[in-house]
Amino acid sequence: MRAVVTRVKSASVTIDGKTVGEIKGGFLVLLGVHVSDTEDIAKKIADRICGLRVFEDEAGKMNVNPTDAGAELLIVSQFTLYADCRKRRPGFIEAARPELAIPLYELVISECRSKGFKVETGEFGADMLVASVNDGPVTLILDSADL
Repeated sequence: MRAVVTRVKSASVTIDGKTVGEIKGGFLVLLGVHVSDTEDIAKKIADRICGLRVFEDEAGKMNVNPTDAGAELLIVSQFTLYADCRKRRPGFIEAARPELAIPLYELVISECRSKGFKVETGEFGADMLVASVNDGPVTLILDSADL
């Protein structure tokens, strides 16, 4: 599983002109599911997202976790995170098919909600417009192979 986690002042997802998910501040998470991912991996990446200490403390150091910062999460499915770009036309055979990806994507959302976070989402497989106002900018890449 891969997650691109961006600290944001605000973020939203719009589908067909309608805003379907919106946060005021916290993390915009673009989440890709690999063909070999499992429920354990989904739980591990959710735990890491929810524990990243990248919000500033009173000394200006990135030392505060999302819970203490009052962060909200916007989690958007992003199969292209597993693109094979060795050729000019990317291949996506490493990205999980919807029958595997959707339950694991939803498990990550559920795990984050169970930790007390307000979680907004996009719509799996939809053509989405994602807007964000980056804070910092702080953008991190989490790969379950490295956790």
